[in-house]
Amino acid sequence: MDSSFLTTTLLPLSLFIILLGMGLGLTIKDFQQILVEPKAVILGLLAQLVMVPVVGFVLAFVFPLSPELAVGVVLLSACPGGATSNLLTYLAKGNVALSVTLTAFSSLVTVFSIPLVVNLALGFFLEESADLRLPFIKTVMRLSTIVILPMIIGMVARRITPKLATTLEKSVKWFSIAFITLLVVLLIAQEWSTLQRYTLSLSGVTIALSVVTMALGYALSSVGQLDRPSTRSITIEVGIQSTSLAWTIASLPTLLNRPTMAVPALVYGLLMFGTSAGFIWLVRRQPLVAKA
Repeated sequence: MDSSFLTTTLLPLSLFIILLGMGLGLTIKDFQQILVEPKAVILGLLAQLVMVPVVGFVLAFVFPLSPELAVGVVLLSACPGGATSNLLTYLAKGNVALSVTLTAFSSLVTVFSIPLVVNLALGFFLEESADLRLPFIKTVMRLSTIVILPMIIGMVARRITPKLATTLEKSVKWFSIAFITLLVVLLIAQEWSTLQRYTLSLSGVTIALSVVTMALGYALSSVGQLDRPSTRSITIEVGIQSTSLAWTIASLPTLLNRPTMAVPALVYGLLMFGTSAGFIWLVRRQPLVAKA
């Protein structure tokens, strides 16, 4: 398969389908969740939008990575959880409504924060490559088209035809899972030689990113004295990053157009399910309500 078709068409299309499915399941009430659980939402967004990119910078600096791979790690850390975090929260018996709210809010905010974070990383790790800087306004507009537009379309469709939207949401959800699985297989096949070269050197930093951010989310929730379902939601939401969005930003010719920067996301996408499965296995052994 032509690599340009994969990066310019299939990657954005996969994101569109995933976020359309998310929009089909969203209503205005989901955004009002911040009024119901303000502390949980604020803690989750603080961790996801501020603390996780800081962790990404630290890990990219500490681990012996090439400048482009280091930027790729920071880019990955700046991406929101996406629909995958909602599914994993459900499997962990977490607060799904909180997870959806955090995903929706973070998806909206990261449209603006990603170009800022990535430009900081480009300036720090690739000082001589000022030409690689993401133009803020153009990047926000492109990310809005990729991220916000399908969510709005889905929400409008749910508003107009709620029954049809509910039916479509289930179909789109499973179709998106199948589609992204196929996409991962295609990406692995296309980047097999690159993966063989970098997987060993990137496995440490990507596992560390997943484990450290999940621990951060869990610790912050515990300090905030949230209930166990909300703690599980924030742990997963903070500890899971959207690999599809990171691949798209790194690979798309109209954005970074540096496929090497997408490699950390690909390796992370293969390994994060192991850390997530471990967390889910641990928490499912606990009761949802702490004993008095």
